[in-house]
Amino acid sequence: MPKRQSELKWDKLDNTAHLFPVIAGESMSNVYRISVTLTEKILPGYLQEALEKVLPWFEVFKVRLRKGIFWYYFEDNKKPVPRVMEERTYPNQYIDPNKNNHYLFRVSYYRNRINLEVFHVLTDGMGAINFLRELTYQYLRLAHPEEFKGIPDALCSDTSLNKEDSYVKNYKKSHAKGYKTKRAYLVKGEKLRPLELGIMHGYMPVSQLKQTAKSYGLSINEYLVAAFIYSIYREGLHGAPCDKPISVAVPVNLRPYYNSITTKNFFVMVSAVFEPDREGYTFEEIAAITAESLRSQITPEHLEHLFAYNVSNEKNIVLRAVPLFVKNMALRWVYRTSALANTTTITNIGSIQIRREYQPYIERFHAFLSMSKGQNIKGCICSYGDTLVFTFSSTLTDVSLQRGFFQKLAADGVEVSIETNGVYDEKA
Repeated sequence: MPKRQSELKWDKLDNTAHLFPVIAGESMSNVYRISVTLTEKILPGYLQEALEKVLPWFEVFKVRLRKGIFWYYFEDNKKPVPRVMEERTYPNQYIDPNKNNHYLFRVSYYRNRINLEVFHVLTDGMGAINFLRELTYQYLRLAHPEEFKGIPDALCSDTSLNKEDSYVKNYKKSHAKGYKTKRAYLVKGEKLRPLELGIMHGYMPVSQLKQTAKSYGLSINEYLVAAFIYSIYREGLHGAPCDKPISVAVPVNLRPYYNSITTKNFFVMVSAVFEPDREGYTFEEIAAITAESLRSQITPEHLEHLFAYNVSNEKNIVLRAVPLFVKNMALRWVYRTSALANTTTITNIGSIQIRREYQPYIERFHAFLSMSKGQNIKGCICSYGDTLVFTFSSTLTDVSLQRGFFQKLAADGVEVSIETNGVYDEKA
């Protein structure tokens, strides 16, 4: 009888994914969430059935993580589909493979909301949106069989299942270091209790944001990043000079630049850097500095340079032969050095598109990040229809940065409504 191991398929981690197993743990989960809110209460039986139907379609999610001599690798996961659970804990907690049938994602629900939480080793936000969309479509077909009677019970034709490593495919030789090491200003303060994560959503019209950003000569993304830097400068530094820069890491989706449809990670980080070397910077000045900083980096040449350094290390014959435990020590050192070079992270998932027939059942989307070393507050942006949601996730009790950010937007004429997960109410 052949060994079961020989029947299992295996796959390499993409170039970015090599870092996440090394640094992940209870205190730094590297788990992010994307959720969809429906117009009706979730029926958990149908959601479980939908997950069991959809998961086999997505090989990127149907894996377990294995530890080899030289690299981590993925192996096809033959265990039962993880159980859909009602949400009862704080979000984005570490996914313990041993308690989750070795899967590296979880699906939960709360009232009208379906939550997908993903360990970043699997994929980035674009890959997760693909999965959540198909899970939601399948759920709605099960919950409303008559309504969707004429729609095929299968994967949508515009959903990608591609799982190439687009980093390696588009790599060109480079030897220059691709990450920053200068230490940034860090936001500190009294912490929430262990595992608590404070969530604050700000809802605003895309049309108003676009008009406001345009009045400053900015894109929406540039405007929101600049507003957060301004809030840190005003609320954190109180407008005083600082010898450390305020640096906001901004992930850039590389797919449009390389015509990629991969469902694996394919992004790089650039940083909007503002050096508060004097008092009294205006928002207009900070906005101009932010835009110039981002635009100078978001070019095809520079983006290629950023990931080429990491890929060159992966392809180096000598480094490939180094045992995994030695690679892990080196990766931890690189991560600690580069992580402290950023004050915070703001990621923009973008505008989420839903097929017309499902739109009447879908109210909104949310997305937010877990914390990382030195970064106690982060922002995440997504939009659906004419509503953009800017979500802060934080492990700090103080909300002055969030308040300053939303007050700036309101002062600029953007209508903002706020919702939290109740953590701050408990502290009041």
